[in-house]
Amino acid sequence: MQTIGEWWMWAGFAAFVVIALAIDLVVMRAQGAHKVSVKEALGWSLIWVVCALVFCAGLWWYLDGHGGRELANAKASEFLTGYLIEKSLSVDNIFVFLMIFTYFAVPIEFQKRVLIIGVIGAIVLRAVMILLGALLIAKFHWILYVFGLFLLVTGVKMLWFADETPDLEQNPVLRWMRSHLKISNSFRGEDFSFIEAGKRWFTPLFAVVILIAITDVIFAVDSIPAIYAITEDPFVVMTANIFAILGLRALYFLLADMKERFHLLTYGLALVLIFVGTKMLIVDFYKIPAFISLGIVVAILATSIVMSLMYPFGPRREGAGLVAGEDPSKSKA
Repeated sequence: MQTIGEWWMWAGFAAFVVIALAIDLVVMRAQGAHKVSVKEALGWSLIWVVCALVFCAGLWWYLDGHGGRELANAKASEFLTGYLIEKSLSVDNIFVFLMIFTYFAVPIEFQKRVLIIGVIGAIVLRAVMILLGALLIAKFHWILYVFGLFLLVTGVKMLWFADETPDLEQNPVLRWMRSHLKISNSFRGEDFSFIEAGKRWFTPLFAVVILIAITDVIFAVDSIPAIYAITEDPFVVMTANIFAILGLRALYFLLADMKERFHLLTYGLALVLIFVGTKMLIVDFYKIPAFISLGIVVAILATSIVMSLMYPFGPRREGAGLVAGEDPSKSKA
């Protein structure tokens, strides 16, 4: 499979990711367990977005000088479209994280550590799945149709069940953990386990980390085919995906209390998946230009956000985001 990524570009990007994560971990350790303010979350979110835009500009500048203006414009458009789709899908991911944290009544000062673990796990998982997807597409071109159909069905299901709230009580992973592991009813700081009376106990924070890891897997299955509908270049796919994930933790604390404010965003994301799924299904008959795809995705997401603000959500249903009748102040392990 052809790619614009030279070996030094891959190495440089990998080094950037490692350094970025190291800085994030150092800052987190220095700050300790604390509540992340909106101002802090906004600052970090802007930093990650600026990093992605600077990377895109640098990529365009390099390709313009070595491959021509047409190639530079095409790859820059592909990166921006892929980044926007992945960033938008991560918002839906964030709302699921919020539901898990609320269900287990995780203190907000402990959520930061769980999220950084989730980000690192997601980066490793996405890297493996992106490279595997590139190999499959290179060897079996027809896999594009499978990806396209999957995205189309996923988008329709998202539209159909947009107002449904998942019931964690019925989650098979949580039920398995409760029946096979000793899970305490209280937190022990940021610890995941402890020894008591010679027996290993796990804290609710451990259950939260496992559920978030499973959520990462589920969302990766959706997002990887979605970005391959925009571009088949593994370097563009990888960089757009990882840049979107790097800002996930900051974006969570920025949007955690805004789920109801952007209640129509789920419908917008569903339409985006339907669009990219259709785009993938017709790729051998008509290839939609990258800049047109970017315009359509921006228009869909912007419309869903504006409509959410124009038509606010009605009164909150009982138990939304929780199991009906449960007290959010109590641990549910």
